[in-house]
Amino acid sequence: MIRLVAALALGIALAVLPAPSATAACHVVRQEEWVNGQLHIYWVKHCESSSQTGTTPVGTLPPRDSGWDAACVRTAITLGVDPATFCDVPPGAAPPSVTPGLVARALRRIDLPASELSVQPPNGRTLVNFDTNFYTENGEFTRTVTLLGQRVELRIWPARYGWRFGDGQQRWTTTPGDAYPHLEVTHRYLRKGRVSPSVDTTYAAQFRVNGGPWRDVNGTVTIPGTPQRLRVVTARPVLVGG
Repeated sequence: MIRLVAALALGIALAVLPAPSATAACHVVRQEEWVNGQLHIYWVKHCESSSQTGTTPVGTLPPRDSGWDAACVRTAITLGVDPATFCDVPPGAAPPSVTPGLVARALRRIDLPASELSVQPPNGRTLVNFDTNFYTENGEFTRTVTLLGQRVELRIWPARYGWRFGDGQQRWTTTPGDAYPHLEVTHRYLRKGRVSPSVDTTYAAQFRVNGGPWRDVNGTVTIPGTPQRLRVVTARPVLVGG
């Protein structure tokens, strides 16, 4: 099972073949074989008689791509269930129900992007008692995963931004801020020194199964941002010639 999960996480197709029942005079042995990057699993029936012992392969069906994806496999492992029953539905079987809670668990295992923080003034320096401007650029995007053998589309967007200014102060907004001169998210540092501001992004999402209606995903996912280096300095007025 460890080999199967590792193979699927790397996107290697898996062929699963049904096991036939052994007859009274025979026994069935499971065998595995790697062929062109695919793991083939098949069963071999060994039959014994008074005159000879032979090996006859049975159930040799063509390999079938299971369609599993890494997000589904990671979710199955976290829930402690078999990925074979969680991520794949055999041909002809009735598809199970994909619930908002199930999609929420899968959403937490998708690689969601962190927001990149922009600071004005630029070049990593700002002034004490100055309205330092912060903003980011992040919008709606989509992802597609396979859950319980079904195609699930996700529509994901930033619902909130958590601004951490590096001096112990923070602020939450529903907007990503904006560049100068449209100052939406600003902060005044009261003393000089070095700080590390960052912005966390809380994502919300909707999903639909096999092209059906859109439904809300339960809960949200917060992705922490990477801190930026910022030096707060003081300035003295100096008269210059005109």
